[in-house]
Amino acid sequence: MSTSLRVFSDYKKSGQPLAMVSLYDAPSAAICCDQGVDALLVGDSMGNVVLGFDNTVPVTIDIMVHHTGAVLRGMRSSSRPQVPVVADMPLGGGLHPDSFDWALRLMQTGAAAIKMEGASEKLLENIRIFSDAGIPVMGHLGYTPQSALRFKSVVQGRTQEDADRLLAQSLALQEAGCFAIVLETVVMEVAAHITNQLEILTIGIGSGANCSGQVLVWNDLIGLSDVSLRMVKEYTNAREILQNAAAGYVDEVHKSTFPADEHGWEK
Repeated sequence: MSTSLRVFSDYKKSGQPLAMVSLYDAPSAAICCDQGVDALLVGDSMGNVVLGFDNTVPVTIDIMVHHTGAVLRGMRSSSRPQVPVVADMPLGGGLHPDSFDWALRLMQTGAAAIKMEGASEKLLENIRIFSDAGIPVMGHLGYTPQSALRFKSVVQGRTQEDADRLLAQSLALQEAGCFAIVLETVVMEVAAHITNQLEILTIGIGSGANCSGQVLVWNDLIGLSDVSLRMVKEYTNAREILQNAAAGYVDEVHKSTFPADEHGWEK
């Protein structure tokens, strides 16, 4: 495991929650690193968050490599150039015949680790192979967006059977070699129980305050998204700020007040 990934085990030992942000570009990465974010996730959520798709399905490994590189360049230009960057494997990434090559591409781009959704037997086998090859893996359980079509409900763990399944899968991911697990929209009490049973760190999104850490999508936490989600807290209203800036620019161009003389050059 790389030195930068030790932050996950350090936070698990200390009991202080880890703050992770999912984002997709260099300027956002630099801002977050400068402000003390502990880890970055390049999520395939970029499909619907910044690329305009309806879901994550169209996101390819080439897209993931492109955006992972951008985030890494932003992180390295910040005042904290050792923040770990975790990259999502795209749809089918844990089971695709080329999954090992995909993981290598993300690692060779500079990612500290990859993230994969689910806990099937085949996926667990591949996690062991990746871990043995020096490719750290973060797991992802609960509501997994790549498998959204098979879920009857976004919230997971409401029945005892479902809670038991999530715990068993979490323990299996830990045994296979995962260094951390994202728990997405898992009932709070179930997420807390899983966290207490694991030696590795859990990262919650919509799963309550008792996970070992939290992750939010950058566009959601800054108020840039046009949808409101219960699991999200907006810390500013970037959408309104940017709307005002765009409106101000259009107004000044139309009125010929921009550009002024100070925005150009004389002989």
